[in-house]
Amino acid sequence: MMTGSAKASSSAARLLFALALILSLSAAACRGTSQSQMRRYHLKGTVVQVDKSQRHLVVNHEQIPGFMAAMTMPYPVVDARSLDELSPGDQIAADVVVGPSEIHLENIVVVKKSDGKTSQPGAQWQPSEQGALVPDFTLVNQDGKRLRLAQYRGKSVLLTFIYTRCPLPDYCPLMSHNFAEIEKALMISPELYAKSHLLSISFDSQYDTPQVLRNYAREFVADRGPRTFEHWEFATIPAAENSAVTKFFDVFTSEEQGQITHSMSTAILSPDGRIYKSYNGNDWKPADVLKDLTSCAAGERSKGVSQSFRR
Repeated sequence: MMTGSAKASSSAARLLFALALILSLSAAACRGTSQSQMRRYHLKGTVVQVDKSQRHLVVNHEQIPGFMAAMTMPYPVVDARSLDELSPGDQIAADVVVGPSEIHLENIVVVKKSDGKTSQPGAQWQPSEQGALVPDFTLVNQDGKRLRLAQYRGKSVLLTFIYTRCPLPDYCPLMSHNFAEIEKALMISPELYAKSHLLSISFDSQYDTPQVLRNYAREFVADRGPRTFEHWEFATIPAAENSAVTKFFDVFTSEEQGQITHSMSTAILSPDGRIYKSYNGNDWKPADVLKDLTSCAAGERSKGVSQSFRR
């Protein structure tokens, strides 16, 4: 007779195998796709946030001719060592490299160092620590129904933040594709499926109405009639609570001309409503998150340290 721990390990192994199969099939489908030539643009701006752990830099930049209006934008950085010399408030110049499915900064040069006196937007935010109790925030799901995070007590909740108009493939669309892979893998194990729940949360409540969320979800969630959203819901944050929710989960947002610049945050909530583990940025892998979610659902204590960075 298998113990509870052995059953969890066996279920995790089956899920990881299934996810590996799904990923290999996806890679095979994309193999052979030609990549267009990388484009380069010159950026001038001021550093808002430095995230060394995830190799991201948030920059308040001037207009980039031929590419983007002036705004505050998070960018991946290829050379992690270049971040060692940067601080909020530094004025920089850099190359923005844009490909068919990626965008990043190269050749970063400090034009003027910060005087250390100017507080940059979001620089003082503190991320929620592992084990922190999550407030009972209110959301509105794709059916227009109000829901509260406390209603998922007893389940392990995997949540992430998106907005449906996000134009960058490596940001919100990537999060949704990752969740779709995890959802497919979880469906293989009825026991773990029943102990978990997925939430994709939009911070763009003005545009992402319930109907917009439903239309967006069709690309990622299998149509199962009335049961389509029983395990993976898409929800938006009411405007009055947006600031509190995004601050708690360490999401930086800034809207200019209808486009929202934002950082990325994904988290697992334990069955008792606490932060089990968090992942800041977009380079986490579905297999790793699935393993953590399986451990959480099995009642195991998280051995990892929260990956949310401290600003």
